[in-house]
Amino acid sequence: MSAPEFRIFNQVFSLGVALLYASLLTAFFRPFVPQEKKRWKLLLVFSIYLLFAVVCNHPALPQGSFGLIVTALLLVVSNWIGLEKSQGFLLSLLYFNARISSGLVVESLYFLLERWLPLPTEPPEIVFFRAAVMVMLFLLSHATLFAVMLYALQRQLQKQRIPLHRRELCYLSLVPTAGILFGQVISRLLIDFQDGVLFQLYARHPAFLAVVPALALLFYGGAYLTIAFQQGMAALQAERAVLFAERQQTQTIRARIHEAEQFYTRIHQLKHEMRGHLTNIKGLTQRGEYASLEDYIARMDESIPGFALALQTGNPVTDVIVNDIRRRSLDVGIHFQVDFHFPAPGAYDAFDVGIILQNLLQNAVEACENVNEGARFIALTGKRTGRFFLIEVKNAFTGTVVFGPDGLPVTTKLEDAPMHGIGLANVRREAEKYRGELELKVNQQEFSATVLLQERSSL
Repeated sequence: MSAPEFRIFNQVFSLGVALLYASLLTAFFRPFVPQEKKRWKLLLVFSIYLLFAVVCNHPALPQGSFGLIVTALLLVVSNWIGLEKSQGFLLSLLYFNARISSGLVVESLYFLLERWLPLPTEPPEIVFFRAAVMVMLFLLSHATLFAVMLYALQRQLQKQRIPLHRRELCYLSLVPTAGILFGQVISRLLIDFQDGVLFQLYARHPAFLAVVPALALLFYGGAYLTIAFQQGMAALQAERAVLFAERQQTQTIRARIHEAEQFYTRIHQLKHEMRGHLTNIKGLTQRGEYASLEDYIARMDESIPGFALALQTGNPVTDVIVNDIRRRSLDVGIHFQVDFHFPAPGAYDAFDVGIILQNLLQNAVEACENVNEGARFIALTGKRTGRFFLIEVKNAFTGTVVFGPDGLPVTTKLEDAPMHGIGLANVRREAEKYRGELELKVNQQEFSATVLLQERSSL
């Protein structure tokens, strides 16, 4: 390889390096970018890295500034690509930490390989060819290890979404930031010129051949384990929130059951008292004391308020829940339509069905409160089909629904976020107890949740 050919090779090689690392960055960001216009968003990430690497000639910049500038640019466009700034910042840190860690590992192997292969002094064509082969080997080795590291981080991050508040972001950023700084310091020490003499760190201190890559891998492993640990903590917090919410719902349902028991006890008492009332009314009628009869009936009306449930579902628990939601709906101008019939007792636990109704109807009311008056509606359907019981709740909503990896809508409530967004998860869990399923659909401005339960006798 001649000198002109080697110069051309260097130019093509530099462009290839930029394309390769831009592609790896784009692939690393890909699972976390929203689906809407995903191709254009990923192209923006790719272009930011590539254009800055090629146009700005980053080797001429102060060492370490390239990663800072690319990270800053990604933060600027984070809203356009559909990422939170905290998420974009963390992904950038992890990318450059993995790149530096893998580079230090390969650099030590590259040093050993150079020592094993004799360096020819002539002819120049052989020298240039050897240099081209060595840098290609370094690039391929580094790209392979780098890609594996990014893939491992990507898979771990996809297992569970971590809420990146300020404290969590600082905790997760600590190790990769330290790894990047360590890599920058070592990079400055690897090769140094003093009075025209070349000094190599690994040649002067052979022990560093093992120490540096080991520390680099520890920084990478520390970042990986920190993510896994934080995901475990987030899972524990979410589980604690679910248990707390379930306990609250259980207490609510038990209160509804108590109300239903009291209601029907009073109904039975009223039936018993009605015999005496009817006897008194008959006596007043026979004696012709119509004025006294009118006063007596008026006093009866005053003594039996609240003994009517507008909706009868066939079960005391669901009666109280549905009528309670109906009253709430009427108070906020929601048109509430019900065609719900509880199946024969025994096949389905009223307590479980009550939890399903409570969550679905609660979510429907909250969704309708954001809809303009006049367009608010909730339609509840519950019917038995063979050995299955179908529950469906449709309601008006406004805005868009974003579904998470678990197939459930992602909550948009920022305050006390762990306590929200678990209602439908509870519904799904109750459905699975009956080998059933929860299906969610969005049709224009109508949201529907359908629960299919299989009766116990067929389990």
